Amino acid sequence: MAYGVGLVPWYDGRDGMYSWIWRHLPGNGWVKALISLVLATAVVYVLFQYVFPWAEPLLPFNDVTVDNQ
Repeated sequence: MAYGVGLVPWYDGRDGMYSWIWRHLPGNGWVKALISLVLATAVVYVLFQYVFPWAEPLLPFNDVTVDNQ
């Protein structure tokens, strides 16, 4: 089968990012699931503790256009 041609029109033979991560994690299915949960929790923690507080002053939350009429 040629590249880009398959039985499913939206599938071009490449795996997605999450399947690549899943294949490269060590262990069986339960260990991979636990590692995935820990990694997702770590990403959420880093976002809420460091990235969002850093970006908050840069975002126009207080720049509203509603008048008090």
